[in-house]
Amino acid sequence: MKQDMIVILDLGSTENTVIARQIRDMGVYSEIHPHDITLDELNKLENVKGIVLNGGENRVVDGAAVEVADELYGCGIPMISVDYPTSKCAKKYDTLPSDAELKAFIFDECKAEANWNMKNFIEDQVELVRRQVGDKKVLLALSGGVDSSVVAALLLKAIGDQLTCVHVNHGLMRKNESENVVAVFKNQLNANLIYVDATDRFLDKLAGVADPEQKRKIIGGEFIRVFEEEARKLDGIEFLGQGTIYPDIIESGTKTAKAVKSHHNVGGLPEDLQFALVEPLAQLFKDEVRACGVELGLPAEMVYRQPFPGPGLGVRCLGAITRERLGALREADAILREEFAKAGLDKKVWQYFTVIPDFKAVGVRDNARSMGYMCVIRAVNTIDAMTATIERIDYDILEKIADRITAEVTSINRVVYEITKKPVATIEFE
Repeated sequence: MKQDMIVILDLGSTENTVIARQIRDMGVYSEIHPHDITLDELNKLENVKGIVLNGGENRVVDGAAVEVADELYGCGIPMISVDYPTSKCAKKYDTLPSDAELKAFIFDECKAEANWNMKNFIEDQVELVRRQVGDKKVLLALSGGVDSSVVAALLLKAIGDQLTCVHVNHGLMRKNESENVVAVFKNQLNANLIYVDATDRFLDKLAGVADPEQKRKIIGGEFIRVFEEEARKLDGIEFLGQGTIYPDIIESGTKTAKAVKSHHNVGGLPEDLQFALVEPLAQLFKDEVRACGVELGLPAEMVYRQPFPGPGLGVRCLGAITRERLGALREADAILREEFAKAGLDKKVWQYFTVIPDFKAVGVRDNARSMGYMCVIRAVNTIDAMTATIERIDYDILEKIADRITAEVTSINRVVYEITKKPVATIEFE
């Protein structure tokens, strides 16, 4: 069934996602769109019941205040404005409306129905994907992470054999990650899966590259090149499926907000991309992606697995990547995940991982001075990945992890625990 929608127009607010979540929590679907949406573009959206003009501190761009098109005011759809003084709306709010005020707008004025749920969302996306793809084929970038796994399941439901999954081992995967992806998707879910080992190709391209944004763009660009090569071996591939979710888009920058970082599947895409994109999760937050996976019947261990960025360990091996440091990082990460599982923290902590900076510190090994890498542990909790708090880990557990890492990964001689929230930090280091 088609879900009613409330559209949020971004006029410089830093709290678009807050209102979006507030509305969805009331059982009504919401989407965030740019301030300069045209009436034609608005009319192409289905079941729009109301519009929120959401202003804020970023409303001035390049010296000029952004405005909504005048033609939207006469579209016949109920509107409210928030912190947008030049609005022609009858109802204006200086700050975020309360739940009661928002409910009155959504249900009394807009006459929206509370029909936002994962079952309806999946039905809508299945229909939209079928309409978009037709009888053509889709190539899916399958990392094996939560986002791409859920996309794979949704696309399999929508188009079945028209989907071909490609798993690229870029040499930046966690320990045994690629082997597990092949085992689950090819052997258990019977997906059309192509496995590509491109380790040397990626690491050669990344050699000597220290800038985080450049690393992300190289990884994203090279991913596309690999897919283009695989697509040429197949007939009828016109679409690229991706596990893009809403925080990826927000952090890669909007028309009124600067980028936090480019995501490999958003800011890292080359301009000469040869595919049309299929991104059915692009309007979902992380917790909603997991709920979608559960509704699709994916196993819990897949749906609730550790989030893993598309660039993989490439953004956790800080600075210019070396094979030695990458190997140390992979082993340290495996130890951390093993010990968290033993302590039951894998079910309590949303995301945890190790990071290795590109410098060495002095230490003592075998009764002699030695130089080794530092391993940073990060463990955070979040709902939507837009903000995050740290997990207070018991010192006995941390000490055990540190002892194991320094004993089993001899190139590491220090282990530290990072305790900064998001913001001001991001979840990842690069």
